[in-house]
Amino acid sequence: MTDAPVPETRALLLRLLDAGVTAAHPRGCLVRHLPAVPAGRLVILGAGKAGASMAALAERHYRAQGVDPSRIAGLAVARHGYGEPAGVIEVVEAGHPVPDQAGIAATQRALDLAASAGPDDLVLVLLSGGGSANWIAPAGALTLSEKQGITRALLRSGAAIDEINCVRKHLSRIKGGRLAGAARNAGGILTLAISDVPRDDPAVIASGPTVPDPTTLADARAICARRGIPLPASAEALLNDPANESPKPGDPVFARSEFRIIARPVDAIEAAAAAAREAGYEPVLLGADLEGEAREVAAAHAALAREMASAGRKAALISGGELTVTIRGEGQGGPNQEYALALALALDGAPGIAALSADTDGTDGGRGEATDPAGAMIDPTTLARAAAAGLDAGASLGENDSTPFFDRIGDLVRPGPTRTNVNDLRIILVG
Repeated sequence: MTDAPVPETRALLLRLLDAGVTAAHPRGCLVRHLPAVPAGRLVILGAGKAGASMAALAERHYRAQGVDPSRIAGLAVARHGYGEPAGVIEVVEAGHPVPDQAGIAATQRALDLAASAGPDDLVLVLLSGGGSANWIAPAGALTLSEKQGITRALLRSGAAIDEINCVRKHLSRIKGGRLAGAARNAGGILTLAISDVPRDDPAVIASGPTVPDPTTLADARAICARRGIPLPASAEALLNDPANESPKPGDPVFARSEFRIIARPVDAIEAAAAAAREAGYEPVLLGADLEGEAREVAAAHAALAREMASAGRKAALISGGELTVTIRGEGQGGPNQEYALALALALDGAPGIAALSADTDGTDGGRGEATDPAGAMIDPTTLARAAAAGLDAGASLGENDSTPFFDRIGDLVRPGPTRTNVNDLRIILVG
């Protein structure tokens, strides 16, 4: 007979995840950063998984202050399933991680709104993870289908997010500081961002549409060569055209542009740590900026968890960052689910260790739909229950097929769209 998972441990893991997500939600961090009303209009532009929720909160704030709706203009683009009604501000749902036609049309309207801002207007840009896919404006002769193909190839290659966004910035009319160029006549540009990237680099969050871009065309070409990304002639032309270089530090388009990060991955980690401490676990923070192959990081974390278990410690190993998966199989999954599956294999049923790995936005890779799982949980019974269900964990990992594996044994984490995003949150409970 196969042992059943411990409900109390699973409930605690979910509570820790919820604590992390709550700490980074716009409703708890946005309003105190909102600027005073300008003499002219507020042009509010949002993008990403929190783009609609941020825009809705901002509009409600200003309307509550008595700002006439005629002085507010705006558009927010969020991932499909992540929209939220805002009122005057138009909300559009668009593709992620692969862009779509809805994103093309909405991005052009966002650029037009930015260009319409005058010296008495303030352009308020509300950014979050996912903005790179939601704001899509191919440069030159590059078509949407070509941009989609490049995006898919980058995602399959195992490229890190800063590499992916470097290429994106040099194939775009909005990324890499170009939105600031469109809003050059505005009285000011204020960007409020929820960071979902390692080291909270403003130039990487949503591909840095309002900040100087330190990367170059040569960097983008090198990434494509190193990762084996096939490029159509239109993309080759853009990456070899010096006139297509992104604006750099010192460019006058940034003279009146300000950037603030209002929530970070470390906020979620610290909130989860506080909740773990309250539950009687010693928090051990492994970092908010972890990168690397999901299965390799899982192996290292499994070894650390075993060491702590052997030492008799009751601890919660907590980490963030954005892991990657180099896709070699034909399965369905995501970095968090792959990490969880690799962790289960590395632990091999070690007693007293349970874990959860999930994306704080509520979806982890998969089909690009809002119903995709956020991640998965494991415990000492995972492999035994899988075997009893006729599953081969090693084969599933080899095929990058973690979603069906965890779905079959009931271990997927499905919170639904959270409307924020501070990257992944991984929690291993020992003892």
